[in-house]
Amino acid sequence: MGSPPGRGRSKRAHLVRAALPCLALIALKAAPAAAQTMTTPDLFNPNRGGFVAQQNLPTRKTTTDTASTIDQPSVPGSELNKLKEPPPAPTRIGQLPSYDLKPASGAAASGYDSLNRKRTQPKYYPGQARPKRSPGPGTPPPPTPVRSSTGQPPPIAPPPSVNAAKTPVPPAMAGNVPGQPPRRRLKPDDDPFGAVGDYAGSFLLKGAVELSTGYDTNPARLNKPIGSPFYMIAPEFLAVSDWERHALVADLRGSFTGYTNTLPATIDGAASPAPVDIDRPDFTGHIDGRLDVDRDLKLTSQLRLRLATDNPGSPNIQAGLARYPVYATFGTTVGVDQTFNRLQLSAGGTVDRTAYTDSKLTDGSTSSNDDRNYNQYGGVGRVSYDLKPGLKPFVEVEGDTRVHDQPADRNGYFRDSNGGYAKVGTSFEFSRILIGELSIGYTARNYVDPRLSQLKGLLTTGSLVWNASGLTTVKFITDTQISETAVPGGSGVLVRTYTAEVDHDFRRWLTAIGKFTYGTLDYQGLNRNDKTYSMQGDLIYKLNRNLWIKGTLRHDILQSNVVGAGSQGTVVMLGVRLQN
Repeated sequence: MGSPPGRGRSKRAHLVRAALPCLALIALKAAPAAAQTMTTPDLFNPNRGGFVAQQNLPTRKTTTDTASTIDQPSVPGSELNKLKEPPPAPTRIGQLPSYDLKPASGAAASGYDSLNRKRTQPKYYPGQARPKRSPGPGTPPPPTPVRSSTGQPPPIAPPPSVNAAKTPVPPAMAGNVPGQPPRRRLKPDDDPFGAVGDYAGSFLLKGAVELSTGYDTNPARLNKPIGSPFYMIAPEFLAVSDWERHALVADLRGSFTGYTNTLPATIDGAASPAPVDIDRPDFTGHIDGRLDVDRDLKLTSQLRLRLATDNPGSPNIQAGLARYPVYATFGTTVGVDQTFNRLQLSAGGTVDRTAYTDSKLTDGSTSSNDDRNYNQYGGVGRVSYDLKPGLKPFVEVEGDTRVHDQPADRNGYFRDSNGGYAKVGTSFEFSRILIGELSIGYTARNYVDPRLSQLKGLLTTGSLVWNASGLTTVKFITDTQISETAVPGGSGVLVRTYTAEVDHDFRRWLTAIGKFTYGTLDYQGLNRNDKTYSMQGDLIYKLNRNLWIKGTLRHDILQSNVVGAGSQGTVVMLGVRLQN
């Protein structure tokens, strides 16, 4: 189908118009024809700068790129193209890409494993602490650290370099060996210069010894003083169990005082009322045990020993002695403690034995003291009630009987007796500032011999500790005892003592102790009453936990209603204390 006549004529007219100008230009420029060429050999090189010089590009390359194309015009184009062309890529047919990572290797022992393999469970040594499991989904995130009132962020942990300069500690000492049982946690020690002790199994052992020397103006407590230098050795031993249940405590303390001078055998033409050799031993020890049957029932026991001599100046001392006779009092107590809610019941039986050594006289003979030996059997009961925290009132009753080895003593008196006491009091503790126990009661003892009157009197016992401040402590102690006597006509001695003591630390290593003691000795049946006063001051310088230096100054006064029985004496002593 042909085109319309009008459209054909129009196309031919356009061609004629375009051909006429071309023929005119050919006629005007009659020059020979030539092919178009380029000034650069990189005609088919598809690099930037192939048609335009590098220095004329609007985005000119750096010096390195410019030198790679301009500074090498002598290299043929084919060789230059070979240098610029990258090496052909290796074939990938039949090869799998390797990225040096195994499948699911990032999961390790936890996390998602695409191969569904069983996770390796961590191994723990025996006794090693197991980490706690995560609570699971929905656990709230950890709280955001709260800034302080000053706007500063909370302190962060010190960097590892803080510990890097310290002396390395073996893992066994640091307690971080896997499977190692935890080390024993020591109890807080309020005394920075106190004895630390050593552990032997489950027992804490502490030992000490004091070595002292000084001068006593009246060691025998005579009416006419005779002084003498002296030395004293005082060992101590303490063993305390560290058990969750039951308990065992051994407390042993002793001393020996030796005097370099001896006293004359006669004074004013009569036998001396004091021994020629006035050396004196002293020992006090007890072992306490507790067996916890259950929470409310406990079995208690005690073994005790007291080794000493009669006090200097006592009327029980014979005239003409070569040395003091030594006596020993030893015994045991077995009891039970039962608790009913706030009510506590305690009961126990006691057995004690007192025995004296024979007296050695200045003439070389000996005198028996078997008439002073006796056994005591008794029992004690106590009822207490926790009225409120820190206040526990109680009632205590004791009864005993004393049986002598010989029915009559050297003067023909029958001294077997029965006695006891009853007292009421309370123990208290107010915020650890004021603690103690106070009681008051009445005691009485009846003798077989009708010539011996009843021994009776008011009974006061107690101890009070007041922590006035962190450096000052005040103590008050009172006690009442009934002692036997060998003086003809005397029933016994009712001894009461009251002691007030103040301890003050000028520094933690410098301590001063002031003590005042007042006592009364009532020799019932003899019409004799003695009063004792003792003022003592101690100054302790603590070099370290193992070595102390101690100085003591004491003045003793004995006043009596019997003529010639009073005495005074001053003691000055300096010593060291070694402890562990």
